[in-house]
Amino acid sequence: MAAATGELQMFTLSDSQEGGLRLQPLCCSQVGAERLALSLDWSTGRMDSSSDVRVVCSDSAGCITVFSLAEGALTPLCEWKGHDFEAWISAFSYWDTQLLYSGGDDCKLKGWDLRAGPSRPAFISRSHSMGVCSIHSNPHREHILATGSYDERVLLWDSRNMKQPLRETPVGGGVWRLKWHPDDPDLLLAACMHNDFHILHCQQALEGGGGPCPVVSSYILHNSLAYGADWSRLPLQGFAPHSPPTTHSKESPAESGGHLRLQYESPTASFDTSLEDDLGRYIPEEPPTAPSTSPAAGPAPNPEDAASLSCLLATCSFYDHMLHLWRWDWTR
Repeated sequence: MAAATGELQMFTLSDSQEGGLRLQPLCCSQVGAERLALSLDWSTGRMDSSSDVRVVCSDSAGCITVFSLAEGALTPLCEWKGHDFEAWISAFSYWDTQLLYSGGDDCKLKGWDLRAGPSRPAFISRSHSMGVCSIHSNPHREHILATGSYDERVLLWDSRNMKQPLRETPVGGGVWRLKWHPDDPDLLLAACMHNDFHILHCQQALEGGGGPCPVVSSYILHNSLAYGADWSRLPLQGFAPHSPPTTHSKESPAESGGHLRLQYESPTASFDTSLEDDLGRYIPEEPPTAPSTSPAAGPAPNPEDAASLSCLLATCSFYDHMLHLWRWDWTR
């Protein structure tokens, strides 16, 4: 966990005496005095069993720190000044974990090769026109990188040529977090601050097709800034029955057939937004209106042999302290 106390903290999930599970503090390491830890990324994004487990962390002073994890302890390996202002994000290349990427409020995307030392970056890109706040290496496609910015654009890159991006997709909100699907190499989840959460289908863009990545689904039921988002790696057995097939609109789930289902809502919320119809579909109290600026919409490519995908996702919003778990069922 990257903490506002300036610490990188690690926990372990263990059985409790009451029969449930609880998080137990394992260790922590100070990033720096009077700094906020702003992001972290594990080196094991491809789910390999490497013994060389490391964590990279960025902070509010523009610094990047790499930690090793051994015998339950976080040990700083190196630290350097990477950006002029806040370093919002740092991430490993999952295919070569000696390579790092970072983005900052100085509008720069940078690459770093740890073998050459952090004295100078391997590249500097100014393709984003505002602060760079999200980066994620594709764990299924080598050399593919996704970045997002306050400039409301998602850029896809081939790391062998960082002079210009492969594709650009406007999403109508600052892109605070990006997450590739854990199994499907073409699905990208984006948390878009003032414009909700969207799932982009990137296959055509990654294979040289023209145009922005289409949005195959959107989650619009948060009432505050869309900040955190991730896919669950757990199997869906034991969760609610399949919801109806997804649509490609920005309508509420009740209007579009219930393709998104709320599985859980954080009890820390200061107001209740949980309503369900007789079929268990989530209904907002007031149907939201679509924003004037929307991502590129349209159906994803349909292969000859249609396949279905069911996912559980977690999203969270800023000011209302809300966590939503929701299910997405998609027939390709």
